[in-house]
Amino acid sequence: MGLLLNTKSCLEHHEPLINHAGSIQQRAMAFLEDEFRIILEESVIKESAVVADDSNSERKSTADQQDHQNDAVVTQDNDQMLVPESGDQEIEYPGYPDDVVVVLRKIAEKMKGGGYGWECREVYLVGRRNILMRTLKQDCEFEKVSIDEVQKMSWDTLEREIPIWNKTFKDCSSLFFPGELKLAERIFPGDEGSLFCIVTHGLAIQFLGFAEAVAMTRRSTEKLFKILDIYETLRDSFPSMEQLFPEELRGELRNEVTSARSRLGETAIHIFSDLEHSIKSDSSKTPVPGGAVHPLTRYTMNYLKYSCEYKDTLEQVFKSHSKMEQEEEEPVKSGNSAFASQLMRIMELLDGNLETKSKQYKDIPLSCIFMMNNGRYIVQKIKGAAEIHEVMGDTWCRRRSSELRNYHKNYQRETWGKLLGFLGHEGLMHNGKIVKPNLKERFKSFNATFDEIHKTQTTWVVNDEQLQSELRVSITAVMIPAYRAFMARFSQYLDPGRQTEKYIKYQPEDIEDLIDQLFEGNTSSSSTATAKRRT
Repeated sequence: MGLLLNTKSCLEHHEPLINHAGSIQQRAMAFLEDEFRIILEESVIKESAVVADDSNSERKSTADQQDHQNDAVVTQDNDQMLVPESGDQEIEYPGYPDDVVVVLRKIAEKMKGGGYGWECREVYLVGRRNILMRTLKQDCEFEKVSIDEVQKMSWDTLEREIPIWNKTFKDCSSLFFPGELKLAERIFPGDEGSLFCIVTHGLAIQFLGFAEAVAMTRRSTEKLFKILDIYETLRDSFPSMEQLFPEELRGELRNEVTSARSRLGETAIHIFSDLEHSIKSDSSKTPVPGGAVHPLTRYTMNYLKYSCEYKDTLEQVFKSHSKMEQEEEEPVKSGNSAFASQLMRIMELLDGNLETKSKQYKDIPLSCIFMMNNGRYIVQKIKGAAEIHEVMGDTWCRRRSSELRNYHKNYQRETWGKLLGFLGHEGLMHNGKIVKPNLKERFKSFNATFDEIHKTQTTWVVNDEQLQSELRVSITAVMIPAYRAFMARFSQYLDPGRQTEKYIKYQPEDIEDLIDQLFEGNTSSSSTATAKRRT
């Protein structure tokens, strides 16, 4: 009891001194706290690093545009889509010189030793969060957006946001988050895990929320490639990010990523289903003028060609996330991947649709030209891109080329077979003599029929120069020898002068010149063929 009284008396005697010491310590700690904050905010330097965006570096410097009439993804008359090039980009981490880190660590130790460790941690957390977000905004153009905001964005706006998100996520995974963990470790050794998580965890969750929100927006075919970009970013960059977090948070983040990737994958699959539906439902009744390539063909082939540049990712998507009933109804053919089978199914739908559209032309030769134009466009697209050619294969291309030759033969027979009939000998001779009225009628019929063919088929369109040349050469090879032979045999039986000029309208060279005018889409052709005679 006496000891307690003595202690109490001693405390009362020294209370002013104790209060004074406490006040000095409080001021000292406040000074250190201010100093820590100032150094933290004003001593930041940008430490450069070059980070390669290697997930897509071999893909898409340019890609074919998609020009379907119902989608504004691309322009109608240009097959080149400019895609941002992905290469090495210099990014900078907002860190500190080594001597500054030493000072910050010493201040943190002093404040912790003085019982002000919590206050020091709070200054650090607020300061580093602000510095990190400011850096992402200034250097990466990244802005935090909520799920609701994402879903209210127009596609034009969202299309600009997604590449920013991709780059920021990759930069955080490879540079910013590792930098934050290392910095916390150097300033607060032994306590770095919790500080790192508080600075970065909320941002990581926000990243994943953005990805899931994009997958939940209204589906449309134009969104597929941006969705696949996000899918690839999560697949390729998240594993290194999750390793930075303690085990108890990894599971939460992994679940978030699994959910986002599932939504993105299922959305990608449904978009392909929508593409199938759009082909099935494209039942326009107006034939394309001149038998030209149909917009549906251009759109579908350019879309598939670009899709094949993501073929490994799409194969993974179909394998991992497909829950569509059609996969049970239409099992993958032996030797074909899930994506290849999907591609084949779309091609079959397109073929069927084009076959139906070809029947809209009342002129059988024009329907053949239509099928040749579209078939050649399809084959050239496939042969011109290694990715889609690898999926479709040589056998498929050979079969399509064979079909094109059949259409060519049908066109030749339907158009020029009739004209060749006028150059036969049957019905021109009787009892070994030429029947002049029949010969004159034969020349008149040939001229009238050729004029009609020329008038009609100069309005037809064959834009592929090789196909156009093949058609003209094949027509010339059939018609000119037959016409020369007919002229050589029978022109002598017409009286020289006016009669010859009346019935022999063209020389073989004239016919050849006029054949070279076919398939140019000339809508202002005259009622009769005209050609400059060769001299």
